[in-house]
Amino acid sequence: MKPDFLSHQAQTSPHPLAMEISHANGSYIYDTNNKAYLDFVAGVSACPLGHQHPKVNSAIKNQLDQYSHVMVYGEYIQKPAVELTKLLAKHLPTSLQSTYLTNSGTEAIEGALKLAKRATGRSEIIAANHAYHGNTMGALSVMGYEDRKQAFRPLLPDVKFIEFNNEDNLSKITTKSACVILETIQGGAGFIEPKNNYLEKVRKQCDAVGALLILDEIQPGIGRTGKLFGFEHYNCIPDILVTGKGLGGGMPIGAFTASLELMNLLQDNPKLGHITTFGGHPVIAASALATLTEITKSNLIEQTLKKEQLFRKLLVHPLIKEIRGRGLMLAIITPSADITNALILKCQDAGLILFWLLFESKAVRITPPLTISNAEIKEGCSKILKILDEIKNT
Repeated sequence: MKPDFLSHQAQTSPHPLAMEISHANGSYIYDTNNKAYLDFVAGVSACPLGHQHPKVNSAIKNQLDQYSHVMVYGEYIQKPAVELTKLLAKHLPTSLQSTYLTNSGTEAIEGALKLAKRATGRSEIIAANHAYHGNTMGALSVMGYEDRKQAFRPLLPDVKFIEFNNEDNLSKITTKSACVILETIQGGAGFIEPKNNYLEKVRKQCDAVGALLILDEIQPGIGRTGKLFGFEHYNCIPDILVTGKGLGGGMPIGAFTASLELMNLLQDNPKLGHITTFGGHPVIAASALATLTEITKSNLIEQTLKKEQLFRKLLVHPLIKEIRGRGLMLAIITPSADITNALILKCQDAGLILFWLLFESKAVRITPPLTISNAEIKEGCSKILKILDEIKNT
């Protein structure tokens, strides 16, 4: 299988991990030799209920028996999509009540940027250094990492960058700015949280100049930080909220949410201001609805902060310089990229899945399913500490 994988499935890096998957269940993934791997990554935060969750699987199968794709987005009333957007509205502030469903987080970012331009009539976009919002052309334009962008220029014009958590940069948000787009917690940069009421101050500046605030919750959303949405920690409500990853329960999805007044601007001048064929797909929406229902009705969000404390208690080692993040969106910071690489690769050999972050080479991603048990956390942390001892002693 590996030769075919390398020959026919386009790759994103020169050295993919190339684990051949047989099946997955709960917090474990199994290869074709039936070796079990404890999953501390959850599909890069995309599987909040773990693998093969019975309620999610049941929802998918039930919807498959009724209908799958029948019409392009927004023309027919399809219950799973309507119920999903209604449930999102129930758990969001009254200013965030209308949701456009997409196929991925990056597509949702594209829609959010378009909506901001349409609403304000302005072209300038303010983004953050070391931001990651996806890889399509608009999302790439607001990525704050030139090494990943230069090969694909020219990109969107009128994009300016500020430093996350730098209040002195807020004066760059002016009456020329259509929007400011930020990750609520910076992901690829190393799980950087806002400090000193930073998001509140961004919100205030946006209000002062008439710019919209877009918060990207594709990673921190859907319970991962100990709140349903990360912005709930920081007393800052965006004009446009972008979600994805965990919302789908392991299925591909994205969404951007705003007021009904704002979202209605995509209906006219021009008509079909944002369109998609498969957004709101009934099978995907059924999976997302089951996922969001389970997360909001259970005590998983409350447990997330307790599980964070268990990780922090256990992961104490001379080669762990810092643990960043909140809830089950955590990053171990080691002294060097070499140590990080060794830890991730050796842990995979030992049956534990860890992963990298995009821009911070010393970071090790820990984003397990929200359903992970305390025993599984202890099992995984024990392997991390054992391998760090091996690295330290070599």
